[in-house]
Amino acid sequence: MILKRINTNIITGFLGAGKTSLILSLLKLKPENETWAVLVNEFGEIGIDAGLISGVNTGDQIVIKEVAGGCLCCAAGIPTQVAINQLIQKAKPDRLFIEPTGLGHPAEILKVLTNEFNQQVLKVNQTVCVVDARKILDERYCENENFNQQLQIADIVYASKVDLYEQQELDDLRIFLEQFETNKSLISSASDNVIANLFIALNESHKPVIKKAQPLGSMTKANSLLSPQSTSIFQSTASTELEQQMIEFNQLGYWLKANEGEGAYSIGWIFEPRLCFDFDALIKLINQLIEQDIVRLKAVMITEEGIAGFNMVDSKLSVMELDETMDSRIEIIALAPLGETKLTQQLLACFAID
Repeated sequence: MILKRINTNIITGFLGAGKTSLILSLLKLKPENETWAVLVNEFGEIGIDAGLISGVNTGDQIVIKEVAGGCLCCAAGIPTQVAINQLIQKAKPDRLFIEPTGLGHPAEILKVLTNEFNQQVLKVNQTVCVVDARKILDERYCENENFNQQLQIADIVYASKVDLYEQQELDDLRIFLEQFETNKSLISSASDNVIANLFIALNESHKPVIKKAQPLGSMTKANSLLSPQSTSIFQSTASTELEQQMIEFNQLGYWLKANEGEGAYSIGWIFEPRLCFDFDALIKLINQLIEQDIVRLKAVMITEEGIAGFNMVDSKLSVMELDETMDSRIEIIALAPLGETKLTQQLLACFAID
């Protein structure tokens, strides 16, 4: 029986904005006497974020649950409700972070969290939208329905990666946010004590969203390199179902799954834990892939040098050392169909030689 409602925050944002990195920073603030839970939803079918989070934070009082292969808002919110119920029963958390896919519809998730049943269990606090301000004048982002919906429901806009861009781009973000009816707090990742201050703000109650009648995303870049016919990076069409499928490795020891939707394509592999990869070969392959039209690449891989987490966004690769993993897995998201056979052969060629 739950005697106290669970503090709950949605951490949303487009692909590559830095949602997982922000959650990792917030998890470091967990009091020793509390149990926290994270519900992660990914567009791809493999699921990498949970491995990246749990591989860094291995304490018993942080519980990670992942729903891969679609968006939590599908089917009238049933996946959201089921996932939340399972997580609460397993972890009995004091705090819950929900990270929807960057291609999802957070307003629908918010409806589920605030329905009559969940209001008795969850205390929905401030929602956060993580934004890379360098994207704010790109028509493929600022005119995207999902991107605007993420900003619409946000109480707090967290400007990530500020060290990588100019003050003018941060100012452009401030101007863009003026189109929204509800005032939003803008927090820069370059601010002093930013994570501690953000965490304090997260405990305030979520403010109801007031929608404007006019369409969002009216701001455009004057000298944009995009043609007038440029379309959104990810068209806003909801998935109709979430596939639940048992993993069955083939004779070579891997399982492959692809996904298509929202104008994007994903392909992912899970490898049996007995298989070990050559770290240098993986780095070489990923650097080759960076030169292609790839939006995201994430991986948790067992290598001869240890367990490594790979995260590629904006053609920049970061690598972290992880403590543990149940298997090796890698997922690629692109704007065009991916060559499944060729990519698989390239990955198999990265096996470490005994």
